[in-house]
Amino acid sequence: MEKFTVTQLERLNELNGDPNTAEMEFADSVERDQAFRKLEKELVRRSRGAIRDLLSDRHMTKSAEVGQMLEQWLMDQGYTKVMTPTIITKEMLAKMTIDEFHHLSEQVFWLDKKRCLRPMLAPNLYVVMRELKRITGEPVKIYEIGSCFRKESQGAQHMNEFTMLNCVELAAVKDGEQVDELKRLAREAMKALGVPEDSYELVVEESTVYGSTVDIEINGIEVASGSYGPHFLDSQWGVFDTWVGIGFGIERLTMALSESRTIKRYGRSITFIDGQPLNI
Repeated sequence: MEKFTVTQLERLNELNGDPNTAEMEFADSVERDQAFRKLEKELVRRSRGAIRDLLSDRHMTKSAEVGQMLEQWLMDQGYTKVMTPTIITKEMLAKMTIDEFHHLSEQVFWLDKKRCLRPMLAPNLYVVMRELKRITGEPVKIYEIGSCFRKESQGAQHMNEFTMLNCVELAAVKDGEQVDELKRLAREAMKALGVPEDSYELVVEESTVYGSTVDIEINGIEVASGSYGPHFLDSQWGVFDTWVGIGFGIERLTMALSESRTIKRYGRSITFIDGQPLNI
């Protein structure tokens, strides 16, 4: 009996083929190759149809839709969108405990000895929310969506460049109520995306940087992580009020909602668009 070759399986997987095809058996290589060509032709047809639908009707990729839906939910909740630099300083990372001795330092894209591409949005948001609170004397609710960069292992769930959406509330909740507020925000975010309550879990984890976190998992995949303060990092930034914040990985969230096996289909790419390969 014959099975699809490694090259054939890679091609079928690239075309969003059913993973169960790996178990198909054939009488000989001729029958196998005929079956492969038939499957490939059908999958190419589907991919071309999906791309035509994107270009003629939807005009927005799934990742963009997910980000837009979360942004609209946040604005409805009274959050203000901010935009901060992609390049940050070594000093800012050190304030997040990521210095040259920290293992996460190896994942940073350094531009020179003092500057890098931001691996997270938090350093800039610390500064902005502190200054807005100082100016207004009122609670602050802001969010940002943008690229972050890490030298991650190139697995199915990681990319060097990925999109984060972080929202944060400063001085808006009483001390002791932060975890409840994080869970409320997490549930409201999933509701805004149309995700049923029985399709995700809220999991309390320990983080290298943020301490205790409240994470959102879909089918075992972490798609968002929430943290809160007062926190031991706060004094580095001149922040002394309570706060809560959640960071959503847009591509990973899109991957989980699409029940895909790889994140690269939904990121910034010249190989895929909206989950579909371009080499068809």
